Amino acid sequence: MAAEGPPLATQALRTILVRLDRDALRGWHLRLLERLGQRADCRLVVDAVAGTAGALPANAELLFQLEATIHGLPRPGLATAAAPVALAPYEGAEAGAPDLVLDLCGAPAGPDAETWRLDYDGNPGEAGLLAALFSGRAPVAALRDGGGMAVAAGRLGAESLTVMLVAFEDYLARTITLIEAALSGAASRDLPEGDLAAPAPGGAFDIGGWTARRRAAENLARRIARRLYGLCFHGDRWRVGWRRIDGPDLIDLRRHPPGGWTDLPDDGRRFYADPVALAHGGGVTLFVEEFDYRRGKGVISAVRFGARGPVGRPEPVLELGTHLSYPFVFEAGGEVWMIPESSRSATIDLYRATQFPGGWVHEAVLVAAVVASDATLLRHAGRWWLFATVRAGGGSYSDSLHVWHADDFRGPWVAHPRNPVLIDVASARPAGPIVHRGGALIRPVQDCRGGYGSALGLARILRLDEDGFAQRVETRLCAGTDWPGSRLHMYSAAGGLEFIDGSRRPRLRRPGG
Repeated sequence: MAAEGPPLATQALRTILVRLDRDALRGWHLRLLERLGQRADCRLVVDAVAGTAGALPANAELLFQLEATIHGLPRPGLATAAAPVALAPYEGAEAGAPDLVLDLCGAPAGPDAETWRLDYDGNPGEAGLLAALFSGRAPVAALRDGGGMAVAAGRLGAESLTVMLVAFEDYLARTITLIEAALSGAASRDLPEGDLAAPAPGGAFDIGGWTARRRAAENLARRIARRLYGLCFHGDRWRVGWRRIDGPDLIDLRRHPPGGWTDLPDDGRRFYADPVALAHGGGVTLFVEEFDYRRGKGVISAVRFGARGPVGRPEPVLELGTHLSYPFVFEAGGEVWMIPESSRSATIDLYRATQFPGGWVHEAVLVAAVVASDATLLRHAGRWWLFATVRAGGGSYSDSLHVWHADDFRGPWVAHPRNPVLIDVASARPAGPIVHRGGALIRPVQDCRGGYGSALGLARILRLDEDGFAQRVETRLCAGTDWPGSRLHMYSAAGGLEFIDGSRRPRLRRPGG
């Protein structure tokens, strides 16, 4: 089980005034107030004003209600409108002049109080966030001080870009994470790639800019209708590709290798994804997620590779009551171990093979009470490091990177004091084992700006210690001519073989065609 990391610093009690638009109150505001009210370093005061910039247009609520009905989504949620009476427990408190104003609506602030304002790609409020979503961008959320300088920034992620309500609530959940990290002093001011989006010309809340954004917001209902009926994300068919390494591999080439990839065949009643290869016992065994459409869940399967490729087809080696994927397999202490993704169990679990490649027995809970995706181990500088993206309080599974460290891979694991060490949907989520190359550590990452598994990135780890983490994305690889399809998801290599996975979107026939 993970041990708690030490606090970053002991902070004095601060009075924080949260300014909200009482006519545009939503569930995420109430969730944020609840979280801030639980902080020992904050005295919380709420100022509810009316009619400020950055609120959603009226037709957005109709859009959310329609999507919730069509897709059977639970309500209320973070995007659900709330009545001003919900602020009653927070109003009326007298705490003197605030130390910090957290302005979430764009109202004028007093001259003496430090003020942080929230924007998305330089545009204020929820309208800026929804505009980024409809433009197909992974929005950059920034808290800025009165001079326009970022005090916290992160590129947000969403699991699906097809259903606007789902993506919007994912972004709102991670916005809460960003605000909490900023208050703790743990947030990054920069992104690993590129510059932060600049505030809108003339100031984030200038009248001319807001008028243009209001006109754009009025078109949201028509755009979402086209999107809902025009996209078919769940029609993607996932597959695994493999090749023998003859010369430089994908890490060295930084592109798809000449000659392309060979598909791991399936029978059409299942798909394979999340390949992780292990050289063991004089050969290479590939572990994959096998999703059988009849089961409706994933299991971990394995297949041995011979001189001509796979020997037979993948056979199940680990099945639980919950969905399993991302079988991170490694060898240590003369035995073979696996950390499968089982985020629905809210734990990170360790298994040991008693009859390789099968006979898996549960050995330990490495981290408890965490919804983690794609846990990946690394042995570095005399310690073990565990990487995973964590979904806390809702939001995306792909944009918040957490790190733990331990003397032994079986634990106890200590949470990094700056978790989440990175909020970036373009480079947070692991995409396979970390590679030692030329004295450097290259971390395959999932670039989910275009949705889950849309591209594969290769990031160089610049710093990894008990006080900090930094990386730089050097390469981005997509599906295309050398990997036909719509998505490229992860990478693994072992014993002279390398593997990738991704998906291909089938062509839809027109009615009567």
